[in-house]
Formats: sequence, structure tokens, C-alpha cells
Amino acid sequence: MSNLKSSRIEGLHKMPPEARLRAVAQQADLKEEYVDVLSAAASGQITLADRLVENAISSMAIPIGIATNMIVDGQEMLIPMATEESSVIAAVCNSAKRCRSTGGFKTSTSGPIMAAQIQLVGATDPENVRLKVLERFDEIKEICDTVDPLLLKFGGGFRDLDIRVIDTAEGPMTIVHIIVDTRDAMGANAVNSMAEALAPRLEEWTKARSILRILTNLADRRVVRARAVWPLDEIGGEQVRDDMLSAYYFADADPYRAATHNKGIMNGVSAVVLATGNDTRAIEAGAHAYTARDGWYRSMSRWEKDADGNLVGILEMPMAVGLIGGATKIHPTAQANLNILGVKTADALARIIVSVGLAQNFGAMRALATTGIQKGHMALHAQNVALMVGATGPEIDQVANELKSIGKVRQDIAEEILARIRSEK
Repeated sequence: MSNLKSSRIEGLHKMPPEARLRAVAQQADLKEEYVDVLSAAASGQITLADRLVENAISSMAIPIGIATNMIVDGQEMLIPMATEESSVIAAVCNSAKRCRSTGGFKTSTSGPIMAAQIQLVGATDPENVRLKVLERFDEIKEICDTVDPLLLKFGGGFRDLDIRVIDTAEGPMTIVHIIVDTRDAMGANAVNSMAEALAPRLEEWTKARSILRILTNLADRRVVRARAVWPLDEIGGEQVRDDMLSAYYFADADPYRAATHNKGIMNGVSAVVLATGNDTRAIEAGAHAYTARDGWYRSMSRWEKDADGNLVGILEMPMAVGLIGGATKIHPTAQANLNILGVKTADALARIIVSVGLAQNFGAMRALATTGIQKGHMALHAQNVALMVGATGPEIDQVANELKSIGKVRQDIAEEILARIRSEK
């Protein structure tokens, strides 16, 4: 059972972070060693953390590694990736190396278009409501553009309306989508503010009642496409290619396999999204919803062989990322990572992220179709296991190397190896 005295801490949000940590430690009966860990983890970051989230007590560092070998639209790229999982970055490096001879990754995009939804309920004539709103197109455009004149200045702003009548358990609803070009912003604040400003006018015009006024993370108008060709000799021959295609067909037909297949893609995608201070949850929600938009959860990627027998990979997904606003703009690590990437637009960043997702997918599929996922993953995981059993300094490599040599990366075996190493000293 927990040692927690009470979850009620009066005025916690008003305390400075150091006092807040002490208050939490007291209530949770936290050992001093853990207080020290949390205090040390916050070093140099607690002021920023306190501005980014509520009731901040510390900060948690996620390792940042660099994926090499990437060519995106003819440009050589070094890709910062923030992830705690072994083998993810190595897989991207290896996959990108294997398609360099064919030019790497080619991309295209539909542009930085986001949508917000305004829910209208209570009308007996929902189809009539839909037409009433469409008739006010010019007024709606003016209301929305007035909300964010800076966005307008940079070439963005209101673009279109999409109005749907949907059947629900409580009857039909009219859902108004305002379509907005958000330029180099992710766009949540802009479209939400526009929806809030527009909702009262919609009520006035239609006599319906508005309830929710919020963006959709199914950003299906902000889609990025990446493709790459892997030569047959870089794959490992026809059998490996065909087995990889079989793995894809499996994922495309079975949601149980698709869930893990797509998780592998998101290993790469989310690592770059996080490294650049963008919203991983929004990207993940949009990606999975887009994949299931036809009513069946399937593979996010598509794979086939070309006329020469080479393997072709295609990944098409929503990618609502930005370079301005939120953590992207104020977090120094995110800014440093964006400088490594050298991107100047949100569009360019989105293209890179989807390319990394495709590279990650190739790496995972090839491993599954050949040696199996565990051989490479567990070899890279061996150092983590050595740390888990308490190895320090040179012991870490000694334990990890022995685990890899015997082909069993297990905690019980690591404990035995460490005990023997220490007894021999």
C-alpha cells in the first residue's frame, strides 16, 4: 500500500518548486535519496518547467540521439531524436543508409491546413442550419481573420468551411468545420480562438446552441507523404523482400499486428516530434485516427515492389507540427535541435518527421523478417540490464558484453555475471 498521507496539499500551486517538492515528499513519505534525485534532475530546468506545467517539482531528461545517413528531398540531414528506447535510432540510421543509393526519401505535402469544429445542437432542421451557415461564408471569414491578424500578415488565415450533419445517440447535430491555413504554427491556439469567436454568431444566425468549440487532431488536410526505394541487394535478396511484404500484408489485414507495426512507425515519428518541442499526443492521436478513417485499423504505411524488384515504402499521415509557439519556441533544447535540423518552415520539419517514420518502419520489418526483433534490440538493451542490476563504471560494459556473447539478455543472468566479476576482484 502507498505511504501517502493525503493528496490534499493546500496552496501547492502557489509554492516555489523547491518548497513544492518538500511538501510532496512529506505527504508521500519520500526517502531523502529520492528527493535528492528529483532535485538534481531539475537542475537548470526547474524555472522553465514551472512555466510549462502546473505544480512542477522536477524535470525528466529523455536521451537525445542523432540519426545519421538521412537524405530528404535531396538534402543531407542529421536528425535529433528524443527517446528512451534502445534500437530506435540505430534502426533509422541503418535503414537510411540502405536507401541512399536511390536518393533517400522523397516527400510531398498538402500544406499547413488545420480545422476547428463547432458543435451545433437543438435544431429541428439541421440541414437547413447547414445552409444558413454556408450563406454567411464572407462574414465568417471576416470574423475568423480578425481574431489573428498576425497570422493573416504571414499569409495564413481562414480558407474554407466544411459543414456536416451527423447522426448521434441524441439525434442529429450540425458540425461546422472552419478550415484555416496556420503557416508555421501548429495552429491549435489560432483555430480554437476563431471557433470561440464564431460560435455566438452561429447561434444568432441559426437559433441552434453551440457546445464544443475545439480543433480536431484528425488533421486530414495537413497530410505529408514520404516514399523511398530500397534496392534488392540492400534488403538481403528476394526472400527477405517478399517476407517483408508478407509482414506488411499481415499488418494491413489484422489490427492486432497493425497496432505493433504502427507503434514502430511512431517510435521514429514521436522521437523527432518530442525533440523539437512539438505535441506528441496530438500527432499520435491524429495518426491513428487517420489510419482508421475508413472504419478499419490497418497499417499506416504501404509497401510494394517496383518493376526492377526493389522494395518501395510509402508513408502518408497527418503532421501538424510548428516552429512557433509553445515549447517549440521557448524550450532551449528544442531550439538547439531545430538548429541541428536547419529547418526554416513547419512544412520542412513535417516532411523530415514522416521520412523518419518510414525509415523506422523499414528497419523493424526487416529485422522481423530476418533475425527477429529481439537479437538487435536486446543486444542494445544489454547495457540497460547491466545498469538495472547495479553495475557501475567498467562493470557495465563487462556485464553487457557477456550477456550479448551468450545471447541471453536477462536480469537474473546479469546478476550472476556481476556477482562473479566482483568476487574475482
